[in-house]
Amino acid sequence: MGSNSSRIGDLPKNEYLKKLSGTESVSENDPFWNQLLSFSFPAPTSSTELKLLEEATISVCRSLVENNPRTGNLGALIKVFLSRTKELKLSAECQNHIFIWQTHNALFIICCLLKVFISEMSEEELQLHFTYEEKSPGSYSSDSEDLLEELLCCLMQLITDIPLLDITYEISVEAISTMVVFLSYQLFHKEVLRQSISHKYLMRGPCLPYTSKLVKTLLYNFIRQEKPPPPGAHVFPQQSDGGGLLYGLASGVARLWTVFTLGGVGSKAATPPELSSPLANQSLLLLLVLANLTDAPDAPNPYRQAIMSFKNTQDSSPFPSSIPHTFQINFNSLYTALCEQQTSDQATLLLYTLLHQNSNIRTYMLARTDMENLVLPILEILYHVEERNSHHVYMALIILLILTEDDGFNRSIHEVILKNITWYSERVLTEISLGSLLILVVIRTIQYNMTRTRDKYLHTNCLAALANMSAQFRSLHQYAAQRIISLFSLLSKKHNKVLEQATQSLRGSLSSNDVPLPDYAQDLNVIEEVIRMMLEIINSCLTNSLHHNPNLVYALLYKRDLFEQFRTHPSFQDIMQNIDLKFPELKFKYVEEEQPEEFFIPYVWSLVYNSAVGLYWNPQDIQLFTMDSD
Repeated sequence: MGSNSSRIGDLPKNEYLKKLSGTESVSENDPFWNQLLSFSFPAPTSSTELKLLEEATISVCRSLVENNPRTGNLGALIKVFLSRTKELKLSAECQNHIFIWQTHNALFIICCLLKVFISEMSEEELQLHFTYEEKSPGSYSSDSEDLLEELLCCLMQLITDIPLLDITYEISVEAISTMVVFLSYQLFHKEVLRQSISHKYLMRGPCLPYTSKLVKTLLYNFIRQEKPPPPGAHVFPQQSDGGGLLYGLASGVARLWTVFTLGGVGSKAATPPELSSPLANQSLLLLLVLANLTDAPDAPNPYRQAIMSFKNTQDSSPFPSSIPHTFQINFNSLYTALCEQQTSDQATLLLYTLLHQNSNIRTYMLARTDMENLVLPILEILYHVEERNSHHVYMALIILLILTEDDGFNRSIHEVILKNITWYSERVLTEISLGSLLILVVIRTIQYNMTRTRDKYLHTNCLAALANMSAQFRSLHQYAAQRIISLFSLLSKKHNKVLEQATQSLRGSLSSNDVPLPDYAQDLNVIEEVIRMMLEIINSCLTNSLHHNPNLVYALLYKRDLFEQFRTHPSFQDIMQNIDLKFPELKFKYVEEEQPEEFFIPYVWSLVYNSAVGLYWNPQDIQLFTMDSD
């Protein structure tokens, strides 16, 4: 660090870092800080290089941990950063490149230090490190300002108030990353973190008024997908000697932000190249983390409240006084961004969160006349199930389940005609309705699950979506009708096979009392539950829209022998009678089940671990979840 360019390998020997982490106190007014913050070195461009950066600076960080109680240098560094941020907005307006560059460097050092501190000590110990001053060893001032809370508020102000320009792009990303690091204590706990100092600061006091503004800013960052400054736009003039204080920062920024997956070494999924906006990516991750903070003992999570209640900019109705932290945002822009970004787990999780928790968004989306723009990317996720992690597939499926709870959606998708679906490779589909395509993809997901993952809940949710749609089936494509009957045929064969295995096992047990019996009864119960749901789907379609689905009627007649064995089966007699006699509609509706935070919090942090730009955590330190989340 310092006024000369540095390499990662030189950092442990850097004189400025040694002074920062050493035994000598440095006043916040010391010229040393200008020298420390005038550094440049080639930005890491891979997770391996980020790991090298972590390893190169770990000794410096641990030295600071040891000496900070006597020197208070961490607090001095933070005060230097805080004093600079007061002039940051004016510096952006005046195009003061050097001031912004040094302020960013201060925040970068703080973020690196915090990440190590958080991984090696409790929150209570961290808070003490923010209070140490340069007095007698280990002394601290109990009546001094709370630097930790002040830093959090400052980061929120920086994110929400500093205009986004080429020269402020990098510091905006760094501020968001630092907030993610502040909240990363969850990574080092096996259980859901319900009591946290940083959570407390974010949910009350000076930080609370920024709640709606922060959520709105993060959402707009996601919507706009702002790319980093172009490589040719040098923020600083290149020095002739090529190695001094000022350098072509934009080219360094470009090198830094070409890396979009900087998770642990060996992470399974690489972030797709479409994620070309580090600011949007980090904003989305922070938004998901904030939305999934646990409620305080005496107050609900205000960030979740903001996400649940924001309205469309075209909605002129007054805000209810009983709903705090609400705001307005352009729903059309948000809808467009959600449609375009569904290739990433975090965008799909955001879509689920909004549909599940914000009734204004759900009503708006269901009223759209171009729902195919949203549904097709979700179907493509399910179609490529073998290439996606299980959480991403599950979220996509739950989104479909939420949508199919609406009868208007179930009717409208059969009126949307699609042509030449190129990603569907089993068969050439020159023309098919969106509803028929949805049926094909969901059935394909069921069949994949039967042969590979065998997840009971995936089966249930797939069939629940089909069941919700079944009363509004209209003009089913011939291939979709065939696939419905083919799935029933596959289930029938599987039922017969398991029944035969159970019978043989029972006979074998008569001759040997020592061999434990496989639990075929449980397998039979699961298969019979799935078969019954399939029969309900067929019955609902025949009862409500028989004359609208000649292809399904033909497919049923062609394979009518399949149903013979179930007419006398006690588990299916009633539903078979409904099908045979075309009884009045059998009422049912499957709704999405509330998922526990024990599911979402590890999932969100796995996304942060794998997708956060410029952040690296040692996988050996992670406690909350298994890194191979599939």
